[in-house]
Amino acid sequence: MSDPTTSTQTHLTWREMERPPTPPPPPKSNLRLPAALCAIFLGALGVHKFVLGYTKQGVVMLLVTVLTLGFGGAVTGLIGLVEGILYLVKSDEEFTRVYVTSRRGWF
Repeated sequence: MSDPTTSTQTHLTWREMERPPTPPPPPKSNLRLPAALCAIFLGALGVHKFVLGYTKQGVVMLLVTVLTLGFGGAVTGLIGLVEGILYLVKSDEEFTRVYVTSRRGWF
């Protein structure tokens, strides 16, 4: 007679082969709302870029605002407002794919 552990092991292996492997869930990002709010209210300073981990882009926005004595803040503030609205419009999965996984820095 055959060993019972072998038949159980074979049966389990057969069952595992029966169903396709499930893909891992996409990474979840909790940065969408904080980044969107920072972009809308503090967009001229580039705070939302720092929240997302885009240090270079954040420094660029901050320097444009500071070095132009606030006059460049109108442009960077408008950019921040547009980006904040874009962050809010996107679904969590799309936001994670575009801004966290793909690391798209602007718009």
